[in-house]
Amino acid sequence: MAKQVHIGKTDLVVNPIGLGTNAVGGHNLFPNLDENAGRELVRTGLANGINFLDTAFIYGPKRSEEMIGEVVKESGKRSEIVIATKAAHKFAGNEIVVDNSPAFLEQAVDEALQRLQTDYIDLFYIHFPDKDTPKDEAVGALQQLRNEGKIRAIGVSNFSIEQLKEANKDGYVDVYQGEYNLLAREAEKELFPYVINNGISFIPYFPLASGLLTGKYDKNTNLDEKRGKFFKKDLFEATLEKIERIRKIANDKGAEVAHVVLAWYLTREAIDVIIPGAKRSEQVLHNLKTLDIQLTETEIQEIDQIFNS
Repeated sequence: MAKQVHIGKTDLVVNPIGLGTNAVGGHNLFPNLDENAGRELVRTGLANGINFLDTAFIYGPKRSEEMIGEVVKESGKRSEIVIATKAAHKFAGNEIVVDNSPAFLEQAVDEALQRLQTDYIDLFYIHFPDKDTPKDEAVGALQQLRNEGKIRAIGVSNFSIEQLKEANKDGYVDVYQGEYNLLAREAEKELFPYVINNGISFIPYFPLASGLLTGKYDKNTNLDEKRGKFFKKDLFEATLEKIERIRKIANDKGAEVAHVVLAWYLTREAIDVIIPGAKRSEQVLHNLKTLDIQLTETEIQEIDQIFNS
């Protein structure tokens, strides 16, 4: 049995390696997704000790939730699986708008329950903040849904520190999901101290910086084919040098760069669980190897310093 951890102050107990499922049915995010491969990678995770699945309305849209619901139902293990999903987006004609109003959130939870084929959601996030809804009112609506047994824990994602404080005015927020990795450490300044002091668990997205922190790229990589902020030429080249220093630590452990990077996140006080994504079953198994990595205090500090320079 894999090690299990509590997520923050909740009663959700999970393997610290979860599974981000935006490539499971996320046809609007990835071209040419194979749905059978998506189902299979979720099955692989569940069969190998992963019990925390992270999805969202906007992955698909809707399709990821539907597929997660199918696989969880066929597993017959709903009570052992922790499902997180998110909502904030809605379609207004051809436009997508963000809505945090209590009425929208209540409807979003009810519709997600149907897609997931379940009568409760373990962790429900407000995916993005809107401009108008007071954040404590939005979270208050989720607290009411928790009282009704429709959700077990409350999360917010992509909120500023000010929005998080407003959302948590009554102490109802359990989880914060936001960008954090060795190349994007802004969360350490204000978000980490706040969540630690308030028993909120920080779950990072983009933990491997769109693949750059896996160590699979080198100076011959064609950057014209790579998109995103992490692949700008100067940052890319500087990061490659740092990754080579991580690779030495990984080689000493008979591991890979990605395992060491993911293991380092789990040494952060604010972080209980990480949710690396996968497109294929073998990537799920690869991510689980992170649990075999034990970093020494010296190695933890060395990695911190490498990516602070």
